[in-house]
Amino acid sequence: MSDDRRCLSAMHWPRGSGKLLRNGSMVVWRLLMEAKLITVLLFALVLLPGPSAALDVTPTVTPGAAPDRPPTTKSGAADRKVSAAATQQPATEPANRPKICLVLSGGGARGAAHVGVLKVLEQMHVPVDCITGTSMGSIVGAAYASGTSVAEMEAVLPTFNFEHLFKERPPRDEQSVRLKLDEHSILGAAEIGVQDGSLRLPMGLASGVQLESALRQLAKAKGYRNFDRLPIPYRAVATDLVTGKPVVFRSGELANVMRASMSVPVAIAPVIINGKLLVDGGLTDNTPIAAARAMGADIIIAVNLGTPLMKREQIDSLLGVSGQMINILTEQNVRASLATLGPNDILIEPELGDFSAADFDNMEKTVPIGAAAAQKMSKPLARLAIPADDYAALRRKQSVVIPPDLRPVDEIRFTKLQWVNPAVELELMDTRPGQPLDQAVLDRDMLRLYGTGDFEHVNYRIVEESDKRVLEVDAPENAWGKDYARFGLGLTSDFQGDAYFNALVSYRKTWLNSLGAEWRNDFQVGHNSFFNSEFYQPLDVKQTYFVAPHLDYARRVLDVFQGNQRIAIYDMRYARVALDLGRAFTYSGELRVGLLRGILDPRLDTGEPDLVPTDQTIQEGAFTARLFFDQLDHANFARSGWDGLATVFGSRTALGADVDYTKWMLNANAAFSYGDNIFNFGLRFGGHIGSDLLPDYDQIQWGGFLQQSGFRTGALLGETLSFGRFVYYHKLSGSNLIKGLYGGFSLEAGEVGNPLVAGSPTGLLSSGSVFLAVDTPLGPAYLAYGHASDGNNSLYFMLGRL
Repeated sequence: MSDDRRCLSAMHWPRGSGKLLRNGSMVVWRLLMEAKLITVLLFALVLLPGPSAALDVTPTVTPGAAPDRPPTTKSGAADRKVSAAATQQPATEPANRPKICLVLSGGGARGAAHVGVLKVLEQMHVPVDCITGTSMGSIVGAAYASGTSVAEMEAVLPTFNFEHLFKERPPRDEQSVRLKLDEHSILGAAEIGVQDGSLRLPMGLASGVQLESALRQLAKAKGYRNFDRLPIPYRAVATDLVTGKPVVFRSGELANVMRASMSVPVAIAPVIINGKLLVDGGLTDNTPIAAARAMGADIIIAVNLGTPLMKREQIDSLLGVSGQMINILTEQNVRASLATLGPNDILIEPELGDFSAADFDNMEKTVPIGAAAAQKMSKPLARLAIPADDYAALRRKQSVVIPPDLRPVDEIRFTKLQWVNPAVELELMDTRPGQPLDQAVLDRDMLRLYGTGDFEHVNYRIVEESDKRVLEVDAPENAWGKDYARFGLGLTSDFQGDAYFNALVSYRKTWLNSLGAEWRNDFQVGHNSFFNSEFYQPLDVKQTYFVAPHLDYARRVLDVFQGNQRIAIYDMRYARVALDLGRAFTYSGELRVGLLRGILDPRLDTGEPDLVPTDQTIQEGAFTARLFFDQLDHANFARSGWDGLATVFGSRTALGADVDYTKWMLNANAAFSYGDNIFNFGLRFGGHIGSDLLPDYDQIQWGGFLQQSGFRTGALLGETLSFGRFVYYHKLSGSNLIKGLYGGFSLEAGEVGNPLVAGSPTGLLSSGSVFLAVDTPLGPAYLAYGHASDGNNSLYFMLGRL
């Protein structure tokens, strides 16, 4: 054996005497829409009424309640009612002229064209006395009917992008520490319910919590309303998923009703109102002309956004054929409604071409298209115009905003909770009894509650009881119960013969007691395999302090290199039990201290026979400490913030270990950005505390992409580590499926002190890389080239957390 290996033939893994070896968007929405189309096809063939079927005009008031009052319920002996807040303004009725009703059809992101139509109607002084709408038409209609001006809608449209409407996790700085820790693994974001041994999917890819929060910005009439008493009388249409009939809303909470009207099946979970399971109204009445007639309209201005048929080359699969069939059926339903228009009615059809119903990132681009379509109908519209002074007076009345009732509440109450402790959930809310209500704070509270993963959706309402005012949080727990599964996948290749994968399954049982105890089991197979089981027990309702016993079994591969050449592979098998005590710092970090006992079984997998460890079992006993902080705005491609992780492993013979030593590691990152340019700085340090050196089986292993790029992964083994890096990312593009495509480079410098294998690189090492990176639903993906100053080069492909 060569003399330049440092005592490898004496490979004792024991008791301190010698050192062992060291250690995009449109694609998603289109798939959703195709799934929706199949659902609608079955709906149409089995349930839907024909074009002549009567509308189920259903007010959202309880039987016996006055039509202009919200529903009432009982709480003990005290009557309570959903607050009607401030005095509702009566709508202005037309005098000595025909009553004109505006009908706005559905169309997803195409529906922003309705704003352009409204803009022209205002310019021409055409009065609007009532509005009906479906799906996106219901949103624009509700905003206008409640007093939102066209200018305000135009200003807010650019902010209504896909992420703003459908990203349902709270901002990362408000996520729990445990969620953040998961993002440092290869686990994917989606969590699936488990019931009776079967996986249970939610009723929609999005719950609508974030969507409803965004809709509240548009609807200026807050709280429960009689829609006849809005500044402009209004109706919205949804579909009863059970009966297959349209439901026309005459009252309710605007944001909740708007969300029900546009709850696209599969994409957005249904809404339950008055016991009815409601989805997108476009399934049954996409152009609600009949609802407008029922409101007493003499003349209808209908805006039909159309249902564009796919081209021949797009019909190339079962989904394509099914989708085209549904488009045809939907268009026939719309045409049946349009056939009821009379000679004095006006039809406006914006020429939206191939503009997608899913292109929420560019909605404002359809506004001028809607305006152009309305201008083409200027002659018939001009006959409906009224004098400028009369129109100005009408619009002043219709623009009166009903002030929200922001009086403090006396109590915050969760309804119908079976296993979730409301006292724990109240601690997550910033809204407090006795303080004035703040709409923005309430919306953040709802998003934070939904982000816990315990609820199907989260909503709220104000209830007036005889002696107090109550904020009721409507948060139904997940129908499948409180067990969840998540999956993850990691892949890596260096294009030099090494290609690895890891597959991870995580299973959680939550709310095992009133303080929110959780039992979690993680099982990973692949290049590095492990099984971890932890019982996490909070000690108070704030969940500030906790105790966490856990056990771990792991098999880790330890590669030993001389330079960039692998000379041995070891199988390192661990079995450990531990007990941690900890403190969570709200959403920012976590501190743990604990005791550990275990055994380590090292085995030579590949290498010369004289590299076989002399001891097959090593005893471990140690105290541990870990301090973790994470204030980054994104786990993988952070634009701002910082994070840090400090760990200490104190092996002690007094605790049953074979060797006394103390190992420490410190990692820190900081990020900031300017436009599409992102700058990331990272530091890594590690070594031993005191005179006891690290044993060979617990050396610091380093090398690989962004960890001294140019060297192969794990090629550096040593006693100490000092490392710093600068990484630059430039965002090239993004979509709903691919959140970001980045190009960038890194500059790195570091030193691995006292390397295990003689002949390994020593001193200051400089390196760098260039890469393409993609933020995918499965995690970050990198294709990179690394170069080190000593001439080492490597190519890398990675999918999953580094």
